[in-house]
Amino acid sequence: MEATTSMLDAAAVGDLVLLDPLTEESLLRTLQERFRRSEIYTYIGNVLVSVNPYRSLPIYTPEKVEEYHNCNFFAVKPHIYAIADDAYRSLRDRDRDQCILITGESGSGKTEASKLVMSYVAAVCSKGEEVDKVKEQLLQSNPVLEAFGNAKTIRNDNSSRFGKYMDVEFDFKGEPLGGVINNYLLEKSRVIRHVKGERNFHIFYQLLAGGSAQLLQQLKLRQDCRHYGYLNRESAGLPGMDDAANFRAMQDAMRVIGFSPAEVTALLEVTAVVLKLGNVQLGSSYQASGMEACSITEPQELQEICELIGLDPSTLEQALCSRTVKARNEMVVTTLSVPQGYYGRDALAKNIYSRLFDWLVTRINTSIQVKTGKQRKVMGVLDIYGFEIFQDNGFEQFIINYCNEKLQQIFILMTLKEEQEEYVREGIKWSPVEFFDNTIICDLIENSKGGILAMLDEECLRPGVVNEDTFITKLNQLFATHKHYESKETQNARRVMDSSLPARCFRIHHYAGKVTYNVTGFIEKNNDLLFRDLSQAMWAARHTLLRSLFPEGDPQKVSLKLPPTAGFQFKASVATLMKNLYSKNPNYIRCIKPNESKAAMVFTPELVLAQVRYLGLMENVRVRRAGYAFRQLYGSFLERYKMLSTHTWPRWAGSDREGAEMLLAELPYPPEELAFGHTKIFIRSPRSLFDLERRRQERIAQLATLIQKTFRGWRCRTQYQLMRKSQIIISAWFRGHTQKNKYKQMKHSALLIQAYARGWKSRRLLRELKSQRQRHTAATTIAAYWRGHQVRRVYKRCFRSGASACLANFIYRRLVQKFLLGLQKNLPSMSVMDQTWPPAPYKFLTNVNQELRSIFYRWKCKKYREQLTPQRRALLQTKLCASELFKDKKMLYSKSLQQPFHGEYLGLAQNPKYQKLHAVAKDKLVMADTVRKVNRASGKTVPRLLLLTTEHLVLADPKAAQPKTVLSLSDIRGVSVTRFSDGFLALHLKETSTGGAKGDFLLVSDHLIELVARLHQALLEGTGQALPLHVTDQFSTRFQKGNMAVTVVESAKAGSDVPVCKKRGSHKMEILVH
Repeated sequence: MEATTSMLDAAAVGDLVLLDPLTEESLLRTLQERFRRSEIYTYIGNVLVSVNPYRSLPIYTPEKVEEYHNCNFFAVKPHIYAIADDAYRSLRDRDRDQCILITGESGSGKTEASKLVMSYVAAVCSKGEEVDKVKEQLLQSNPVLEAFGNAKTIRNDNSSRFGKYMDVEFDFKGEPLGGVINNYLLEKSRVIRHVKGERNFHIFYQLLAGGSAQLLQQLKLRQDCRHYGYLNRESAGLPGMDDAANFRAMQDAMRVIGFSPAEVTALLEVTAVVLKLGNVQLGSSYQASGMEACSITEPQELQEICELIGLDPSTLEQALCSRTVKARNEMVVTTLSVPQGYYGRDALAKNIYSRLFDWLVTRINTSIQVKTGKQRKVMGVLDIYGFEIFQDNGFEQFIINYCNEKLQQIFILMTLKEEQEEYVREGIKWSPVEFFDNTIICDLIENSKGGILAMLDEECLRPGVVNEDTFITKLNQLFATHKHYESKETQNARRVMDSSLPARCFRIHHYAGKVTYNVTGFIEKNNDLLFRDLSQAMWAARHTLLRSLFPEGDPQKVSLKLPPTAGFQFKASVATLMKNLYSKNPNYIRCIKPNESKAAMVFTPELVLAQVRYLGLMENVRVRRAGYAFRQLYGSFLERYKMLSTHTWPRWAGSDREGAEMLLAELPYPPEELAFGHTKIFIRSPRSLFDLERRRQERIAQLATLIQKTFRGWRCRTQYQLMRKSQIIISAWFRGHTQKNKYKQMKHSALLIQAYARGWKSRRLLRELKSQRQRHTAATTIAAYWRGHQVRRVYKRCFRSGASACLANFIYRRLVQKFLLGLQKNLPSMSVMDQTWPPAPYKFLTNVNQELRSIFYRWKCKKYREQLTPQRRALLQTKLCASELFKDKKMLYSKSLQQPFHGEYLGLAQNPKYQKLHAVAKDKLVMADTVRKVNRASGKTVPRLLLLTTEHLVLADPKAAQPKTVLSLSDIRGVSVTRFSDGFLALHLKETSTGGAKGDFLLVSDHLIELVARLHQALLEGTGQALPLHVTDQFSTRFQKGNMAVTVVESAKAGSDVPVCKKRGSHKMEILVH
């Protein structure tokens, strides 16, 4: 209801076919009013007119997608989703290939409209991993093509500088399979030149802003845009556009499409080459012959370009500065002037970029194209330039407007064809429609024998002097009498004075208006020549991608045939496009730019009116209204207008057509205003439709009044009945409440009387019980006193004399018995290390408890000793001997407690090397260890093997394993050690000993405590005398040359356990210990 009302709003109709009266002013006023209401979409039949709002609107949400999915085209508000849905359902359900033609001038929102169409189709398709992959690849082709084909212009920050036609292919279920993209007329002149306030193609700025430092270094680029001539050496800043983020989005899109890292790198390298070509500077010089020549003034840029593409710099320099011409079967090399050199450089840059863009489109097609053999349906989306009329119109505008003439031609023919088919299908007589047929204009431009393009190609191929003057002269001669062509010369011939038409210009009367074209540059742009030397230089490069872009540079395939001109190529492309569009069902989207400043929601009537004329919207409306302005299915028409007849309201029992005929028969409309088809009702003029709508609004107001009256009566009756019911309920509740309160009061009184009666009874019983308890207590007290008196009398007579001693002895015996039984249960463990003991429970048992503890511990130790083996007993005796000798005397003793005494540390029995030493010791070995003997003369230490037996102490050489010194234990007169944690000891010998001729021995042992303890035991067992042990820091030793005073000094220079011996003169020695 809401959508239909919007469509038929007389102030802002949703379908311009319903405008009455139909004038340019009413059409413009309708578009402006709808734009003011943020309704940017309007229909012309099934053609959509879109006005760019230059801001985001909340009309593209997933909820909107769902609203327009499978909708009735005219049952919802005008929207681009409705066009896309109608095209998609026609393709899926009726098996008709579709195409969506999007036209409009730069900045009118064509690119955004194509994105919305693609996103809607992607949203309503079925889901699946493979389907999602195809949809993602199709959608991701946009960021890549926008980066390389779009640029910022004065009119649009993201203007498409090429035409794009994409065929999206579907299977029989309507799921996307892939697609094919065709591009038309890339504006490659923008690569080398753009006006102030515009920018070059986006990719250059995105690469410099978003490329990493490593990537830019690899491409030999600087991040500053002002360094590059092709970027006009201007800053790259553009409000609202993040070039770095767009570059990353483009790279992600390439990965989704299927570009390999090597392909991306090669693509960026060629892009960098184009950018750097603009910095190649040429200078003039003169040859010996006096001829002017050009040369490279900055070889650094040329060197970097050649490093990127793998080419010898001299080859590229020669191609840029000279040209090879074939004359009479001879190859002649001619030098180029500086302007010619710059022309060749710019032509090379344009050709590289143009061919790179074609390669990019082909590469995307390779990824998204459908495998052959699959049956498929096609939906084409055409995003192409609209009609252009500038102050100065050149070759590009001529080509663009030619394409729009062809599109207008197909629009008129397809619209009339669709109208005719609908009338035939509905059984309504078709009357021919008069309209402007622009075939004469298309023929003027494209006629292969006498068209403007044919004349331009002929002029480009003609030998001799060729310039624009000869071209315009030929056009004036050929089209002197053509009513859609005029120039200064033809006007003079017709005696027409028009100062707005310059001399080197011609004017064509297009369907959208008159356009004046300046022929300057027509021949150069149509030829689009690239010197063969430059093509061959690019072929010679080792860069695979760049080499593939110039197949004509192959010396083996040199052809003297001139390449096709730009006009010829575009004409062939347009012919292919037209053939493709004729095979499909067309859907049109006409985009309009509301203002030049790109301001949000600003509508400039003059600008919009010019575009209305360019787009031929008035012509569209007239063609659509050639027969009947309005048509609708009988069912929908009857549902909307059935309240206008008493026979059809409120419901109709017959068929929908009969109901519509009955309804309209009662209304005052002439028969020629109406036509009844098989399924639809046709109304000729919008005036009749608006009259129907007016009658419907009036009838709706009457019905609304009737409904309100009926509703108010029902509401009042209902309210009265509710009040009456409420009053009855309130009365019943009030009476019940009163009776409940009366009952509660009577109940309370009864309970109060009962309570007083029970209280009186209880108090009387309590008094009786208290009296009874007092009597019982008195009797008990008297009896107790009496029994006590009797017992005291007997006690005094029999037990009082010896009772205290007897009781005391009994108590003491009971306490001692309890103590001993408790001690039996809580005895400590049998470990000799466990010295715990339970405390005495009473103070008088303290001494007994200590004595029992001592007895138990001695008994426990006796049991432990009885369990010891002889070896273990001997080891413990040695430990005990060490404790008696060193405890609290030497710091090393505490460390030896945890170390077991092994005695034999050399392994004499196992090592064959020590057989002789083992024989010396035999069964009398007490200890065998390695010691270090201190040299008496220098203080240095040497290793020795020490063997202690029950009778001797032997020092042996560890290498030869031969005894060097054998001392009898009786020759030892004492041992001196330090009080520190070192292993130093002095072995004092008797002067009469046979082995002590050289004097006392100074030794260092790692097992000092064990050695001295075992020596003490051996000496005690062998001689019966204890070993004299001196623990001191100063002592005297006897050497062969005299006595030596030894002083022990604590110093950090010594090791942790190893002492350092230093001689201080002939009779002093210092022992440094830690």
